[in-house]
Amino acid sequence: MAVTSMANSSLRDFQKFNSMALNYTRPPWATSYLVVAGGGGASVAGGGAGGAKVSSLQLPSGVYTVTVGAGGAGGTSGSGANGAGSTFLSETVVGGGGGGGVIGSSYDGNGLAGGSGGGGGASAGIGTAGQGNNGGVKGTNSCGGGGGFSATGSAGAGSVGGAGGAGLNSAISSSTVNYAAGGGGYGPTLGAAGGASAGSAVASGAGNSGVANRGGGGGGTGATGPGGSGGSGVVIFALPVQATATFSGGVTQTSAIVGVNRVYTVTATSTTDETVTIS
Repeated sequence: MAVTSMANSSLRDFQKFNSMALNYTRPPWATSYLVVAGGGGASVAGGGAGGAKVSSLQLPSGVYTVTVGAGGAGGTSGSGANGAGSTFLSETVVGGGGGGGVIGSSYDGNGLAGGSGGGGGASAGIGTAGQGNNGGVKGTNSCGGGGGFSATGSAGAGSVGGAGGAGLNSAISSSTVNYAAGGGGYGPTLGAAGGASAGSAVASGAGNSGVANRGGGGGGTGATGPGGSGGSGVVIFALPVQATATFSGGVTQTSAIVGVNRVYTVTATSTTDETVTIS
């Protein structure tokens, strides 16, 4: 006997599935993305991670802004420099705060505010809500770690440098990668990085830098400096393979098919006016 009716609940489920499926064959496109800003440079205290944002939405066809922020330079005695912000669509994340430096003969330089705040002496840098966390303050003879996406940087404790705050582990590009961790602060016992994207502290010479396109903070160093530079940021987004993304000339990017999506990884932009056209 032919089926002539469908239960209301089954009909709703069918309509919902059909609506979701359309977002993989025509706009608005089912889109997910990760935006990470450049990490902050360190001095004696660790640099803060670049701000980060993960989201998904139904994206209409159109022309959209894409910018990848550079990491901040490390400081020799003054604070490290802040990282630069990154943008995708209307989402802008703030560069990581620079780590505090030396004032006189003490580790009293303040950490700078940013996506995540830089580690500090007397005071640490403040992070941006929803993008990162604060840095840590100094100990008796040590400096704080930079803030990370998932946790505040640790304070120095006695002669132990503060560890950087934990970052974000994301599998948007298929394999799990660490982003936006805080850099470790200097002390006679060296502070650890908050994750694989950031730099750990060193006893002398140039501090360990954050990893390029991961947005981690730089690691602190002893008085000979400079501190490690912050890692540059990145923009990663996934579109159904039926969609087309066309970039302006100043964009450096790669793409790969992952399941039903093509994942685009933007690693550099020449200006702050670069775009991607999605159709």
